[in-house]
Amino acid sequence: MDKSKRPFLKSKRFFRRRLPPIQSGDRIDYRNMSLISRFISEQGKILSRRVNRFTLKQQRLITIAIKQARILSSLPFLNNEKQFERTESTTRTPGLRARNR
Repeated sequence: MDKSKRPFLKSKRFFRRRLPPIQSGDRIDYRNMSLISRFISEQGKILSRRVNRFTLKQQRLITIAIKQARILSSLPFLNNEKQFERTESTTRTPGLRARNR
C-alpha cells in the first residue's frame, strides 16, 4: 500500500491517568477548609476548572463553597501577605519644589 492511500493511523500513546483532585468520600462544603483552600491561588483567586481538573458540577460546587466561606469570614477575599511598600524612587522629596523656584 502506498503512503498516500494508507488511512490515517494515530500513534498509540499511553498516558497515565491523573487521580481526581476530590475523592468520592470528600464533601464539598464551606466548612471543609482543608479541601477548599487547595483550590485557591496565592492571590486568593478561585482556580479554573481546567487547572483543577474538575467536572462542571464540581467546579460550581467549589465556587459556591468558596464564596460562602468568604461571606462568613472563614476565608479572606484577598490574600494580603505581601503589603504594598513604597520604595525610595516613589517617595516624594519635600524640598524639591522650593529649589526649582
